[in-house]
Amino acid sequence: MSAVIAVPQVGLIGQSTVRRDGVAKVTGQFAYGVDVRLPGMLHAKIRRSDIPHGLLRRVDVSRALALPGVRAVITGDELPEYRASRYIRDELILAKGSVRYKGEPIAVVAADDPEIAAEAVRLIDVEYEPLPVLSDPEQAAQPGAPLIHPEWQTYWANPVLRRDGNILNHTTLLRGDVEEAFAQARHVFEDEYDTQIVHQASLEGHVAIASVDLEGRVHVVSSHQFPYGLRQDIADILHLPLGRIHVTASGLGGGFGAKLYASVEPLCVLLAERTGRPVKIELSREEELAATSPRMAARVHLRTGVDSDGHLLVRQGVIYYDAGAYSLSSPGTSAVGTLMLPGPYRWQALQIDSYSVYTNKTNCGSYRAPGGPQATFAGESQIDRIARELGFDPIEFRDRNAVENGDLGPAGQVLTGVSLRKTLQVAKERSRWPQAQDRPSRPGVRRGRGVACNWWTTTSGASAAVIKLNDDGSIVLSVGATEIGTGAVSAGLVQICAHEMGVAVESVQIVSADTDATPYDFGAQGSRTTFQNGQAIIRAARDLRQQIFALVAPGLDCETDELEVHDGHVYRRDGTGRAVPLAEVARLGQTVGGLLGRGSFTAPPTPYDPSTVKGHTYPAFNSPSFHTHVAEVEVDTETGEVTLTGYHVAQDVGFALNPLYAAGQVTGGATQGIGYALMEEVQYRDGTVLNPNFTDYKLPTIRDVPTIDVALVEEPSEAGPYGMKGVGEPAVVAPAAAIANAVYDAVGVRIRSLPITAEKVLQALRSRELEG
Repeated sequence: MSAVIAVPQVGLIGQSTVRRDGVAKVTGQFAYGVDVRLPGMLHAKIRRSDIPHGLLRRVDVSRALALPGVRAVITGDELPEYRASRYIRDELILAKGSVRYKGEPIAVVAADDPEIAAEAVRLIDVEYEPLPVLSDPEQAAQPGAPLIHPEWQTYWANPVLRRDGNILNHTTLLRGDVEEAFAQARHVFEDEYDTQIVHQASLEGHVAIASVDLEGRVHVVSSHQFPYGLRQDIADILHLPLGRIHVTASGLGGGFGAKLYASVEPLCVLLAERTGRPVKIELSREEELAATSPRMAARVHLRTGVDSDGHLLVRQGVIYYDAGAYSLSSPGTSAVGTLMLPGPYRWQALQIDSYSVYTNKTNCGSYRAPGGPQATFAGESQIDRIARELGFDPIEFRDRNAVENGDLGPAGQVLTGVSLRKTLQVAKERSRWPQAQDRPSRPGVRRGRGVACNWWTTTSGASAAVIKLNDDGSIVLSVGATEIGTGAVSAGLVQICAHEMGVAVESVQIVSADTDATPYDFGAQGSRTTFQNGQAIIRAARDLRQQIFALVAPGLDCETDELEVHDGHVYRRDGTGRAVPLAEVARLGQTVGGLLGRGSFTAPPTPYDPSTVKGHTYPAFNSPSFHTHVAEVEVDTETGEVTLTGYHVAQDVGFALNPLYAAGQVTGGATQGIGYALMEEVQYRDGTVLNPNFTDYKLPTIRDVPTIDVALVEEPSEAGPYGMKGVGEPAVVAPAAAIANAVYDAVGVRIRSLPITAEKVLQALRSRELEG
């Protein structure tokens, strides 16, 4: 049974192993949701509202039904009250009686091919009675503003929310004596900031296929980040038993938070039930940009008091987040803003009010670090202003006020694993701050450097894992987690499993993201996938190892605690080299019905002071991480053009499980943040999107982004696997503020609205000249 071999030294943790799906993706063999084809499949298109707000007077589908190849048409009038959303059930899946944004679904058509479906949609006649359009969230929040949802009080809503008319939720954070702190302040600074709506811009948009079997069971294949959440959404919306729904996540061509909620899937199910055939909906780029769930715009009013020694005392802020026409995730997203506006600094007192407000725009949703970039742009821009006007170096000022272990977060949580000062020092060294920058590239150009800091959370939520030992000693890992392109599943979870089971990563096969075949997971969101699933895998591996050791110990003449597993073998720890191959253990395991390890994990809730918050859905950050960004720019004083010449990120990752992919996530997040800062905007005029395509919606290209210098800072968490913290989201938060601060350093003007376009910079420069 046993053999004597050399004991290898195996350690996969902290190594840059290769992701399992990489070859398929770079060779074009990977299957995304858009690639799914089923026999007899129909194609569906959506008839959308032509106006941003109005009453529906007539929806005539007769011409569409008469078109050859059309198999079904469904309108809202045919359906019960099928309402969507997890915070407030305020949105019908097909409009009935009124429409509240341009692009809202009114009817859906299934046909033999996409072209016939599109033509049928054009043949649906709709008559409207226009109503006033509300575009500004601050104005919409005022008493007496026209109500976008006159019946808002009849909707089911999460009882935590504080609602009133167009206000979906009013979150307050109040700590300390604000009036007394302002009375003590030597300096008081007041500013207003605006941010824009931006889109996740996944290369693959929303796509889903639904089919119904002979027993009436529904199978949905969707490009979705949260299969179990989608299953629950479909059950809630369509009033179906949960057990009748099977959801499988297809390969995802990007998500970034846009694919966390039900969108087209319920419509696919209704059409599949009506026609008896599989039905696919694939949104166009125009539909994605005009009618899905982008990041909310925000207006921030900010007032901050500082003492004579440059210590921050008090911050008072009001944030108006633009929710769009329906709630989706906005009540929770806006609540997060109350934790982000204070930044990672010490305060005697805080008063932050955050409003999520209905407007006549597409309903906004989650986008990488939801709620964070808006508040951080405002908060860190003003921190920079304070530092410079009081004569402090911007990095030294932040260091002076930085939180440390044992300090309180905004809502009273006791902070641990704090690394802000460490990231400030690393960023300072990597950017050679405050050494003089290189000469400008040409006359009329000035160089500047800016810094910004932020903190962020690691979202909790349950995860489970099952590990099976195959007869040949290989491993099958089963998790509910979805691989959304980050490598969290295809690299990180495989790596943890291989490490814990003592096998090569090539020996681990993974089954994931299927509500029938895999255990529960709370979804690919909130930088949680590797953190939560990793701990579940560690527990499942521990369970499986104990079963393995119990089988092997008698044959190796030792106790179970004297054994370890490496390189596909079980060894005695005494160094004798006696070992049993895992394949042989698996055959032994057949006598007991096979060997399966099970594990689950939910990070414990972070304690906070509940007396400090009202209307809050996310009052504390779990296993928080801390970050510093430095941007280097050139600004052309003749045109206002801003060119990013250098970018440095010091990101606290807790522990770098896979440094290659951790750095990749930081690079990707920072790149999205650069686009947010300089060019991206879903442009609205009177409720209509003006740029619903990639020609007019500007995204950063390789020419716009310099090489991003990434430093992975390791300050271990208490709850994460091997001390890990969430990695995916934080890097998108700080770039807008860092770049705005760099522009000020270069040319002495502060841009307080995003994006920072050449036109805005040039206008600010000319206004300064006129004032001078």
